[in-house]
This record gives sequence, C-alpha cells and structure tokens, in this order.
Amino acid sequence: MFPVVLRKALASAIARLTAAQVGSPRMNAELLLMFTLSCDRAYLFAHPERELTIDEQARYEGVLNQRAQGIPAQYITGHQEFWGMDLLVTPAVLIPRPETEHVIETVLRLDNESNDGGRASSPVSFPRLVDVGTGSGCIALALGSEFPHSEIHATDISSAALEVAHANAARHQLEIRIHFHQTDLLQGLDPATFDFVVSNPPYVGESEADQVQLEVRKFEPRNAVFAGPTGTELIERLIPQAHAALKPDGWLVIEISGTIAERVKPMLRGWHQVHITNDLQGIPRVAAARKS
Repeated sequence: MFPVVLRKALASAIARLTAAQVGSPRMNAELLLMFTLSCDRAYLFAHPERELTIDEQARYEGVLNQRAQGIPAQYITGHQEFWGMDLLVTPAVLIPRPETEHVIETVLRLDNESNDGGRASSPVSFPRLVDVGTGSGCIALALGSEFPHSEIHATDISSAALEVAHANAARHQLEIRIHFHQTDLLQGLDPATFDFVVSNPPYVGESEADQVQLEVRKFEPRNAVFAGPTGTELIERLIPQAHAALKPDGWLVIEISGTIAERVKPMLRGWHQVHITNDLQGIPRVAAARKS
C-alpha cells in the first residue's frame, strides 16, 4: 500500500460505499474512519492531510468491506447511542433506534401526569417498571437513568442478548438497580406488582419481509424483528400477561408500527385511556393503555 492522506481515504471510501448502494455513504465512511482512528469527527475535519499508516489503511479497508457487504455499521463498531448513552451492540441484539426513544418519552409523560394529578388516579413517586424483551437493555437503562430511585426489571428469552444487556448495565453503573430475568415475556414474575410494563416487541409480520431493509433481514436477530405471520403474535401474548403483572391503574407502553396500529387497538378492549402516539414522521409508534 502507498501512503494516503485522510482526505483522500475518506473520498475514496464515500465513492466505494455509494457504488455499493450503502445508505448515507458519507456518514458511514466518516463513522468507520473515526472507529479506525479512535477519533471524533472534529479530528477528521481538522487533519485532512494526516497520513494513514499501513495498519490504519488495512483496518479501514477491512471495515469498509464489511459495510459494503451490508453489515450494519453498529455491528462493525460494536456501539450505538440511545437516550444519550453509548451502548454495546452485537448481532445477538436488535440495534437500538431513535424511534424507540418515543417509548421512554411516553413513560415519562404518563408518570408526570400521575404525579401532577393528571388523568391517572394514583400518583406514583417511585414506579416499579419492567422492560419486556430488553435486547441490548436500551429501554431498561434509559428508564434506570430517568428513575434513579425506582426498581427496574428486564426480561429476555435470549441468554446472548442478556449478556449484552448486563454489560451495558455495568458500563453505565446500573447493574445493581436493574434485575435481569431470562424468561419468555413476563413468565415467572410476580403478578400485580408493576406500575409500568414497557416493551419494544417484535412487530413485523413474515408477510411484510420484503418491505424490511435487506441488511435488517440479513443481519439483525430474526426473532427480534419478526413476530410471526401477521406481526401481532407477540403483542397478543404480551397484553394479557401485562394486565396480570400490573397494579391497578398501571400502564402498558409498547412500541408498534403503522401497519399494526389498528389491529392492536381491539386487543386493548377493557383497558382505559388507550391512545396511540405518532413518531416525528407521523407514523403510529407507541401504544399506551391503563389497567382498569
């Protein structure tokens, strides 16, 4: 390899990822170069003539090869930001996405309404919460950071996912406060003890597979993306279990998609204050309902 300066390496990488039809090629090229050099974006802009060593060129070439093959950048770097926290991610867990932050926002709003004497009738000072299907632990950790004196539980059926969640809890000094359980949904947890049941469950139907990004279908854990033929199979099981796990006036808050929103509403008959929150693109994203 001949010496190459940072500016030219970046330009070449952008062209390569563009040719490979990778979305946001500049962002990906910059992210992978920052990962290779262990630097931030400001460093890239401040040192355009900095020569890459032979080892750095080889490592950058390697990660670009992976990204050009469709491997998500988060699995290459092993990191993803969520709710202001840097989280470890592996192919054992779904990559946390910005849309899921609407779930946290909904929980905070409902808790504030309770404590301000709003629609909920029982104010909750220190809610007991459970994150069902925790994956990387992103929701549980975000809730732990927002409710510093509350008891947080998190469940997942995958031992590999729970390893990642445990590691993230330790990195953010929340391992003592978050109780992890390897179980299917809420099985084995005490009934009528939670103020919030929160979840980002699989909600894509197998019939919609061709509408899902190829790299999601190919690289992210299938059982964290697809729920079954229709996409509501896990939610149908979760709703009655959540009802049993919640205290009176407790809240169920789940992430959904626009394709299943109208099918989820009938499943919540018998619950109170059922409402759907849209994301920033106007797509139904969070369903919330209060136990009567």
